[in-house]
Amino acid sequence: MQGNGSSSAVTRNTLRQQIADALRDEVLAGRLQPGQEFTVKQIAEQYGVSATPVREALVDLSAQGLLDSDQHRGFKVHEFSVEDYRGMVEARALVVDGVLHHAQKRGITAVPGKALVSVRRRAEEAARAARAGDLDILIGYDLRFWRELCALVANRYICDFLHRLRVQTWVFAVPYLRGLRSDEELRQWLWSGHEELVDAVTAGDAEGVRAAVGAYDEHALAWADRLEQ
Repeated sequence: MQGNGSSSAVTRNTLRQQIADALRDEVLAGRLQPGQEFTVKQIAEQYGVSATPVREALVDLSAQGLLDSDQHRGFKVHEFSVEDYRGMVEARALVVDGVLHHAQKRGITAVPGKALVSVRRRAEEAARAARAGDLDILIGYDLRFWRELCALVANRYICDFLHRLRVQTWVFAVPYLRGLRSDEELRQWLWSGHEELVDAVTAGDAEGVRAAVGAYDEHALAWADRLEQ
């Protein structure tokens, strides 16, 4: 009996994660819009599952700041403001600056090339997608790129925090980016410096790393300025 209960719990937790991942992808793809409302029952029917793992998945996404919950009306996709976005970028920059400072203090000036093989692959794909204006492909590779790169120099708590911020910035950005008038304008606002950053990390070029990360943050803040105007 105990074994069956344990197996059931594992299955439910796996389903919970799968539903949370699927809904996060729906938000990042722009298929679930900011402010859009839905209920546990609607999502359960959509995925053909019971209400319990759906409710748990929605609570998880609410804890990550992606959804708002209302006891009587269900859930809705959180609407981030430009001020929220600017705050996320600034918070991200401060944490990354601390990570880089700590890495230098510990004498980590270069990461072995072997450890960067996967990260470089993500960088190449992300940069290619950004230059092509392929938003769907870019988001996935960009998030994996930063998460893998972070894992080489920081602990998992910092990496989880930064990943959450990056998901939130993408959730904010997607509706605006999809609303741009042309592919050329879209490409203009997609950062594509992933490969330059990996090159600097590989070479142990601390100033080059800071410059690449700084350009990334400046690019994001410039876009915030444009939206405010």
